[in-house]
Amino acid sequence: MAVVSSSPILLPLRMNLGSSSPNIPLFSISSRPSNRPRPIIVFSYTEAGDGLASEEKKLLLERYGLDPDEFLSEPPPPKTRRRKELQKRGRGKSVQPPEEPKPPRATHKLLQVLGGKARRKKLLSPKGMDVRPMMEVVKGAAFDILQAASGCPAALRPGRWLDLYSGTGSVGIEAISRGCSQVHFVEMDPWVVSDVLRPNLEWTGFLDVSIIHTVRVENFLERAEQFVGKDGSFDYISITPPYTEVDYGVLMGQISKSPLIGDDTFIVVEYPSRTDMLDACGCLVKKRR
Repeated sequence: MAVVSSSPILLPLRMNLGSSSPNIPLFSISSRPSNRPRPIIVFSYTEAGDGLASEEKKLLLERYGLDPDEFLSEPPPPKTRRRKELQKRGRGKSVQPPEEPKPPRATHKLLQVLGGKARRKKLLSPKGMDVRPMMEVVKGAAFDILQAASGCPAALRPGRWLDLYSGTGSVGIEAISRGCSQVHFVEMDPWVVSDVLRPNLEWTGFLDVSIIHTVRVENFLERAEQFVGKDGSFDYISITPPYTEVDYGVLMGQISKSPLIGDDTFIVVEYPSRTDMLDACGCLVKKRR
């Protein structure tokens, strides 16, 4: 995790994808040079199964009110009976099983709001999706850092939040619960929007202070001026993309030149732990990792 400030240093971002473990960098951003000193915050995270002992995982989950038994149990082994039967019918030869229709998409409740007025409310997420329950612990730590960095340890200072690659809406909902006045959610999957994100907002009572954009993040950034409108830049931006489908150098370059950011914008970025995120990109300056 890293927090970034606003001294404009033009350095590229490099990427070395060698791990799936996420770090969440926090960025404080400005679109023009500033001589004001800004706080330095540093935090790192290793995903479950990639360094944390089982007792440590259990303690972290319990700290944020999560049930370790629910998240740390081993998944059942894959079923292979049908494939063996098909091979037997083919007299020992490998037989390609017929392609079966995809089952209808479904949801379950593994996530929850960790703090604020909607605390402990369960949230929907797609079944089969890599939810990474330990990420819930990191989310709680990230908001603790943001609250302290913005000078209000008990809650977030009021402001507007932009949740890119929002998915379930877990991050943006956490932001509203902890004090944000409005959140824009950007999610390209219509099914996720209609069957996961919108029901989560209705269940938590935050639909009235939420705006959903069913569009690709790349298209949203290209049309940023249209989306910003008269309200101006955002106070907070969270970026939690699928690791293998984005170029972090290009993405952060787009963000750094975007009207979405202002003098005191905080940006939280999740990325694989072995990705080399440099200390600056344009007007973005890392504050904490």
